Amino acid sequence: MTFLMALSITSCTTKSAYLFTSFHEPANEGLRMLYSYDACHWTDMNHIFLKPEAGNPKIMRDPSMVQGPDGTFRLVWTTGWKGEQGFGYASSKDLVNWSPQQHINIMTTEPTTVNVWAPEIFYDDEAKQYIIVWASTVPFRFPKGQEDENNNHRLYYTTTTDFKTFAPAKLFLDPGFSVIDAQILKRGHEDYVLVMKDNTRPNRNILVAFGTNPLGPYSNYSKRFTEPFSEGPNAVKAGKNWLIYYDSYRLKKYGAMQTTDFKTFKDVSNQVIIPEGHKHGTILKVSRKTLDQLRKSIGQ
Repeated sequence: MTFLMALSITSCTTKSAYLFTSFHEPANEGLRMLYSYDACHWTDMNHIFLKPEAGNPKIMRDPSMVQGPDGTFRLVWTTGWKGEQGFGYASSKDLVNWSPQQHINIMTTEPTTVNVWAPEIFYDDEAKQYIIVWASTVPFRFPKGQEDENNNHRLYYTTTTDFKTFAPAKLFLDPGFSVIDAQILKRGHEDYVLVMKDNTRPNRNILVAFGTNPLGPYSNYSKRFTEPFSEGPNAVKAGKNWLIYYDSYRLKKYGAMQTTDFKTFKDVSNQVIIPEGHKHGTILKVSRKTLDQLRKSIGQ
């Protein structure tokens, strides 16, 4: 290892533990998790923590998880490629014992909805509510450009405080192109970044936009900063840097971009370790005690 590489990796070392939610294709097994102590080097726990039961296809893709202020972990996921008008949901206090799974049929008010993809959960600590953002295609609703009418996505959202009642689905973002895989990041008070995938042909890569409220509006779109055929961006703050992980699915590898300001991006893919077979989820910080107890529960 060169000194420069070692220095770069050390710069993202923290005392926190991290979990990276995951799944393996063909997505019928359920929730997997990776862990890391520095947000750079990841280890697969090689365990199924939750088998999918929600929705008709009984699959789990794009698992997104957040720990709320009450300590409860909230998990949402994609339940099907097409024909599903909702997302899966379950909660846990310890990541070992889970609530009964639910299918939140959030897009039934739009009966022609083709899909509900990659729900991403964010806790808004200022409004004291959870925001769930996903991508759906509602045919003939938006100009489609080069996209097929059934693949012309826009972002929608709902909010909830208790996961018993959900606000009606509303349009979250129409950037003028097909967009999926969105993640809300909070940098400071009234300072938010939206990381997303431009799903249009021939782009299919990652960009960001900026806002003063987690619900938008978002503007000042960046250039696309990953190679084509990139998706599933998920970012984590590690030291002074943000790391944006993404699935470079055509190259069959995981990539990572490093940034401090979301204006300039450095490719650090060769400095991170992602286990083979990992498919995109989200990263969250947890206490080392939580991670140790989780590993102990599966005999590690």
